[in-house]
Amino acid sequence: MILLVNLGRVVFAPLLQEFIAVFGIGEGTAGLIATMAWLGSALLRLPTGLILTRVARHRVILATGGVLTVAAAFTASATTVPMLGAGALLMGLSSGTYLVAANPLVSELYPDRVGWALGVHGMSSQIAAVAAAPLVTLALSLFFEWRVVFVGISVAAAVVTLALYVAARQTPLPEAGADDRDLLGAIRSEWRVVGLGVVVVGTTGFVWQGLFNFYELYMGTKGIPDTVAKNLLTVIFGAGVPAFFISGRLADRLPRVPYILAIIGAFTGSVLVLTVTRGTVAVVALTAVIGYVIHSLFPAIDTLLLDTLPSDARASAYAWYSAGMMILQATGSSVVGALRDAGLAYDVIFTRLALALGVVVVGLITLQRIDRLPT
Repeated sequence: MILLVNLGRVVFAPLLQEFIAVFGIGEGTAGLIATMAWLGSALLRLPTGLILTRVARHRVILATGGVLTVAAAFTASATTVPMLGAGALLMGLSSGTYLVAANPLVSELYPDRVGWALGVHGMSSQIAAVAAAPLVTLALSLFFEWRVVFVGISVAAAVVTLALYVAARQTPLPEAGADDRDLLGAIRSEWRVVGLGVVVVGTTGFVWQGLFNFYELYMGTKGIPDTVAKNLLTVIFGAGVPAFFISGRLADRLPRVPYILAIIGAFTGSVLVLTVTRGTVAVVALTAVIGYVIHSLFPAIDTLLLDTLPSDARASAYAWYSAGMMILQATGSSVVGALRDAGLAYDVIFTRLALALGVVVVGLITLQRIDRLPT
């Protein structure tokens, strides 16, 4: 299920060039379509937290499967840019709702190996990200039609939702969140650790959103051959597959806050290096590094949050974090698209974004050194 809901978010990135050609739009509008998917992923995260105070986690997950099935079918039928944007928004809604319900459930299914479990779960999500660009390429080469991608997602979502329903009926599920009934109380008691997660993932994700959604177009400005540029998203997401698994295990063993700060510092440095890197081999290697580093962040921060938050506030507090960080990062691609329409070069845009993220990293390291960050 997480493979499909994540595919519903990331599949728009390799399709941006197709949308530009088919609908006759600019990069700014294309970036806005990608933003709609991630904005949708943010919108229902907090309401989902409220729903989880009354409805079992697995039932909410099943509902997201139904939403994804309908949303993908609607997107496949889009004939205008507003319809396409609405479809992206709806597909994003399913992913955000799913993650708020599923990540706490996964952590509760494996309470002694939270980092490992979240790493495996996230790794499954990452496989979808790796497959997105090749699936788009295959669909366009075989059927010459982008709509086939969304028809396939819709059919697969329907099948997997049914399979998950059967599995849930046959499996004893944990009751760790039975006392989690106060959405406002959760943020009042856990605001420090939630705030840390929002700042770390929100700001880093803002830069990441702008980078990966325009990665193919960005590489074109660096003189990378088209055949290579089209597959660099596969490299960047492929590096995330081992990153989720390894980082989840490391998060079970290392001091978590210093480990997370090291990750975002490495990501900042990697983006800065990318802006001055030329040559196909060097760019491909650096792309793999960036992919590994950024995807190491997500299981690490989820492990910190879900292993730290008490059971009577876990899903509610995680919903606050999830909504906050997604709203902050969702606009990254539309901002980059707008800056491109304003005439700025990609190297200039990502240099400035990385420097701004560097200021955040320095601030967090300073707070950590004086023991002002939650541990």
